[in-house]
Formats: sequence, structure tokens, C-alpha cells
Amino acid sequence: MSAFSLALRDSSTMLRRNLLHARRYPSLTLNLLLTPIMLLLLFVYIFGDVMSAGIGGGGRSEYIAYLVPGLLLMTIGSTTIGTAVSVSNDMTEGIIARFRTMAIHRGSVLIGHVIGSVLQSIASVVLVGAVAVAIGFRSTDATVLEWLAAFGLLVLFALALTWIAVGMGLISPNAEAASNNALPMILLPLLSSAFVPVDGMPGWFQPIAEYQPFTPAIETLRGLLLGTEIGHNGWLAVAWCLGLTVLGYFWSTSKFNQDPK
Repeated sequence: MSAFSLALRDSSTMLRRNLLHARRYPSLTLNLLLTPIMLLLLFVYIFGDVMSAGIGGGGRSEYIAYLVPGLLLMTIGSTTIGTAVSVSNDMTEGIIARFRTMAIHRGSVLIGHVIGSVLQSIASVVLVGAVAVAIGFRSTDATVLEWLAAFGLLVLFALALTWIAVGMGLISPNAEAASNNALPMILLPLLSSAFVPVDGMPGWFQPIAEYQPFTPAIETLRGLLLGTEIGHNGWLAVAWCLGLTVLGYFWSTSKFNQDPK
């Protein structure tokens, strides 16, 4: 059996292990998933009529369309916090030390976490999207190609945040620290264009909100699903995703390959 086949086999085994863990202990994923769902319902039904005044005054239905792309990306950020916690648990509970003594592909442990997290993120996005459709979100103008591009962006964004979350889990001494270290995954969407337009923010803060990772991705997703102007946000979103993926990959693999003290 070739080295590639061995790596593929071991990665598949680790992926199955992580998916089984997620199925047997769903409380963490459900807790993280409830955050974007509760925010969706809160901002639509409590603040929707008021918030819509800042985006043209179209009422609650217009604000649902504005809000959902940001909430979908926030869902990915929330889900990857669970990845950081899961990786930290593996590092602190001794299972990684056991894996190091076994004849398995070394990188398969991280690959299993990454692929499993991306699959969970997309499943979470589908669930939040279903809730959004149930309360009135519609994307009638998007073509099949635009839907595929939107899905590709969501997968790429999930991959980027997952690798960063894996790195955060590896440097954390325990699960609580991993959860705290990964909090920017939820905080950054709150400081983006997810809830209000960037031009409605204080002038000194607008560059921060405009060029952080979430805003370009949110505006690109809005453009694909709702037909709004994408402008330079498309290539910015892809650049952020690729950059974070590369950074997270090298950070995670470097930390993981360090000999334990």
C-alpha cells in the first residue's frame, strides 16, 4: 500500500472517530448552534422593524434578507469553537500521546478534525438557513452558478476558520482556555457588516469593520444570493480565506509536530 493510500485510510479513520464523538456528545455543537439561531430570531422579530430603517426602511422582510448572509458565516465561526475545544481535549487527555506511538499517518489526526469540522459547519449552515427560510428569507434572483459560488465560499470560509481553530486548540492548556481563545470567531461577526452597514458605523471604526475577514465574505455572499454589488469584496474574501487557511495549516502542523515536553 502506498504512502498516500495509508494517509487516506488513516485520515478516514480519524474523520469517522470525530464524527462519532460529535454524534455521541452533541451538547457542545447544539449550544454553539443556538447562538446564531437566537440572534436571527432576536434581530428579526424584536429589532427587525427598527434596524430596517438603516438599510432603506423596507421593513422586517428586507432586514431578514440583509441579516441572513452574516448569520450563516457567524454559524461557521460558532461551530469552529467546538473544534478548538475538541482538539484541546485530545491534546490534554493523553490520546494524542497514544496516537504518536502507533503506526498511523501523523497528519491524519489533524485532517480528521478539519474535515469533520467543515462537515459539521456546513450542516449547521443548512440548519440555520432552513430556519431563515421558514421565517421569510428568500433568494429568488440567484442563479444556479451563484448558488454554487455561495456554497463554495461557505466551504472555503469554514476550512479557513477550522485550521485557525485547530491551532487555537493546540496551544490551549485545557478546554476552557480553548473556548476562550476561539471567542473571536463569534466576536468578529458582531463587529462586521452582519447586522448594520459599515457606513453607519463611526468613521474611525469603518476601516476595521470593512477589511476584517468577515465583512468581505458577508458582502460577497449577499451579492451572490441577493444581487447586491460585490465590488472588491469578492477577491478580498477569497484572499482572507486562502491566507487564513495557509496560516492555520502551518501553525497547526508546526505545533502538532513539536515533541511533547
